[in-house]
Amino acid sequence: MVVAAAIREEIEIPEGVEVIINNNEVTVKGPNGEDSRKFTYPNVDINEVENNVVLETSFPRKKDKAMIGTTKAHITNMITGVTDGFEYHMKIVFAHFPMTVKVNKDIVVIDNFLGERHPRTAKIVGSAKVVVKGDEVTITGINKEHVGQTMANLEQATKIRGRDPRVFQDGIYLISKE
Repeated sequence: MVVAAAIREEIEIPEGVEVIINNNEVTVKGPNGEDSRKFTYPNVDINEVENNVVLETSFPRKKDKAMIGTTKAHITNMITGVTDGFEYHMKIVFAHFPMTVKVNKDIVVIDNFLGERHPRTAKIVGSAKVVVKGDEVTITGINKEHVGQTMANLEQATKIRGRDPRVFQDGIYLISKE
């Protein structure tokens, strides 16, 4: 029987960023703010050693290897979020009926989509911020999941139903990620 060696991954903490690990809850503080997340996978140990976040698992199985990579990606995204942030740009496209888009607290209201009488809404998730300027929508935030889900909510709110999408290409579409 072959015994697999322990897996160890390291994430370097950049200057100006503080990482606090408390009982598998990772809090990252940086110039743009603070992001926190609890990791509950039992076979992955998270520690801080000499300005590095260390992820370890002993006697790894296939799922343990996958969770090491997933956890590393989440923590890297948290560090990127508090240092640079995430920004998605979307474009409002309409050919048939002039659509108006407004931000109202934690929802985005889309009026006159395809001439519909009732407005469509999209939820703004978590700490994401939405700015509508002309025919451009900008979504910013420090949490990649919140920014991405808000963008997906906007695209889904303007999904074409009951008409030919090749003819009716109205909607709000992603044009770039930064």
